[in-house]
Amino acid sequence: MMQHFVPICAAVAIVAAAACPAARADDGSPAAPPGSIWEQTSLFGDLGGVRPALAGVGISVGLQETSEGLGNLTGGSRRALDYEGVTEMSVGIDTGPAFGWRGGTFNISALQIHGRNLSADALGVLDLASGIEAERATRLWELWFQQTLFDGAADVKIGAQSLDQEFMVSQYGGLFINGMFGWPSLPSYDLYGGGPAYPLASPGVRVRLHPTQSLTLLAGAFADNPSGAGFFANAQRLDPSGTSFSLAGGVLWIAELQYTRGGGTDEHAPLPAAYRVGLWYDSGAFPSREYDNQGIPLASPASTGVRQMRRGDASAYAVVDQTVWKPEPASPQALGVFARAFGAPNDRNLIDFAANAGLVMRAPLAARENDSVGIGLGYTQVGAAVGAHDRQLALFGANPGYPVRTAETYAELTYQFQLTPWWQLQPDFQYVFNPGAGVPNPRNPGKRLGDEAILGLRTVVAF
Repeated sequence: MMQHFVPICAAVAIVAAAACPAARADDGSPAAPPGSIWEQTSLFGDLGGVRPALAGVGISVGLQETSEGLGNLTGGSRRALDYEGVTEMSVGIDTGPAFGWRGGTFNISALQIHGRNLSADALGVLDLASGIEAERATRLWELWFQQTLFDGAADVKIGAQSLDQEFMVSQYGGLFINGMFGWPSLPSYDLYGGGPAYPLASPGVRVRLHPTQSLTLLAGAFADNPSGAGFFANAQRLDPSGTSFSLAGGVLWIAELQYTRGGGTDEHAPLPAAYRVGLWYDSGAFPSREYDNQGIPLASPASTGVRQMRRGDASAYAVVDQTVWKPEPASPQALGVFARAFGAPNDRNLIDFAANAGLVMRAPLAARENDSVGIGLGYTQVGAAVGAHDRQLALFGANPGYPVRTAETYAELTYQFQLTPWWQLQPDFQYVFNPGAGVPNPRNPGKRLGDEAILGLRTVVAF
């Protein structure tokens, strides 16, 4: 089956692009008949007047399906081809028209996650092949209220929130399918349950300030343990409905300073750019990766097996999004670069350093002004304590021949066809070097997992 996957993906993408070209008038400008299904922002349009009626009282409803097929052509524990998908449902209420309370927004969203995860089934990677991979469930996602203050100079959000919606975000990096271009491997592996990020959320408060037109400060405090379970527990399985609203554990403090510049149609303005620096601190207790509660190596036969706990964890990070070329200010065509880097202590974390970067071209073809193409690279480094533990496993004979994990590197090439305002189609290719940072193949323990070539096709439909 896998040998037919490459031509199928390519054929579907090419046929779809040809069947739904960007509509154009005689002068070459975008055009489409009024009310045309190809011009609507959602497949179902205004739902026979229902959407405008709801908007009149401040209510917006969203429904989106993301579906994809991913398969590994080489490497991994076995060859596999998996389908996975997520349906996202959301309701927003603007309290102005709804209740006469200006500046307020209420939001609730839910997820219906289905299919299988290729990373868990066959890849054994640290960096998940897809950002929608999660345990199958129908679950609440976010539930919050936001209030604007001081004529828009500040706003406060309170409730169950998913930090990946606002913190550590790269606008250019959002094009890619690999999960680590979204919520990165650090903090995914270093926080309880992967942290409050898709498909999880945690109760908390977030404040946003705009001291100047170019500067924004985001800061918040959140419950650090979305499910309230132990560090190595599967948080998604223990809270499949997303309604635990756990306050167990410590507090996750996070702050991010953002600086933006450029943009607009002024030919003398600098090219658009956004720079972010941030840090987080978690006041909870974190298990040692190397020693038990008596200070004995965990791999030693004399170990109690109860991990030593260390108080607190922290990380600093930086994100850059920079447009490096535009033929003219009003042109949809643009070439941008992005880079992100994250660091954390190496004595208690699985991952102590991670980074990714890439190039993204908007409107790569004259007739496809809403398309994007990108190439990205990423690197995830295992902490020193984890490497020491691996060496101790061999030294004490607990797991003879177990390799010392080092780092995993991944690359991705992707093209996103914007077939209509409501439909995207995205063929994708990824390659992973040293999967799992060098773990053994579970089907052949004498060998490490082989490098992996992964091919995929994603479709996103807004209803």
